[in-house]
This record gives sequence, C-alpha cells and structure tokens, in this order.
Amino acid sequence: MKWMIPLVVVAAPLSAVACPAAPDHTARLAQIIDDLGASRTHQASRPLTEELWERWLDAPDPIAQEILNEGMAKRESFDFLGARDALDALVEYCPQYAEGYNQRAFASFLRRDYAAALADLDKTLEIMPNHIAAMSGRGLTLLGMGRTEEGQEALRNALRLNPWLAERSLIDDPIGTDI
Repeated sequence: MKWMIPLVVVAAPLSAVACPAAPDHTARLAQIIDDLGASRTHQASRPLTEELWERWLDAPDPIAQEILNEGMAKRESFDFLGARDALDALVEYCPQYAEGYNQRAFASFLRRDYAAALADLDKTLEIMPNHIAAMSGRGLTLLGMGRTEEGQEALRNALRLNPWLAERSLIDDPIGTDI
C-alpha cells in the first residue's frame, strides 16, 4: 500500500487531489485536556500527553500521513529545509489540518526562523485553539524573538491546560502565578 502513495502523488499534483477533513477528535481532546489539568503528578500526565500527540498526529488520509511522517523524519535527521519542503506540501494539500502547520513551525523554530514559526503557530491555533504544544511553541518562539512578556503569557496559557509541561521552568516568578 505504501508504494501507491508516491504513485498517486506523481500521477496528480497534490493540489488536484482533495484532502478530506481531519479525523474529529474534539470530544476526546477536550477530555484529555481536562484530565491533564486535574493530574496531580507529572507521571500521571504522561500517558495523557502521549494520547494528545497520537490524536494530533492522526492525519486526514494516507497521503497526508505519509507527507507528515516524511517531514518529521527529515526534521529529526536535522534536514530542516527538507522538512519544511515536505510540510509545505502537507499544508498545501491539507490547509485545515492543524498539525501540518504546527510541525512546519517546529522545523522553522529549529532553524531560528521565528517569524515563519510564529505565523504557522498562529494558524495552528486558529484551527485548533487548545493545541497545547502550539501554545507552548508560540511562547518559546516569542521568547526567541525577545518578546518576553508575550512569551511568558503564551506559556502561562499553555500551562493552564497542562501544568506539567517542561516549559514551566521558563516561567518568571512561578510562585506568583495562578498556574
């Protein structure tokens, strides 16, 4: 089956193939986020965080999944420009799939192209407002841009949904916050 995906891509440009809607995980994502907020330990939050990633990374169809996997593999092998090219194809093919933008933002962030990362994170959050990783990534990106106050607020917003994020160590005056 895997060999058919490149054949489909070669036979017709991605823009000519319609991307279906992403799987609707809205109800389960909301429940996971509620459970994360109620978690009493980091260890209890881990399986919930893993399930969030499973849901976010569930692409709309096999073509989108293959492109996403390719982009992530390239990013993991430090081929950030190759990752960006693959993820460009994904967001062109599936413009309503939030994770395509989020993964492209991560590749841009790693290249220190903060402006591109921020634009993609904003698009991710437009599509999926409670995407905790995008919220956190937005905070890190803003900090990277020297926009400390905005970055701190973005991190606080992410921590309100998942108080066990590693980024909690970056919050100024964590004792005085309401997270």
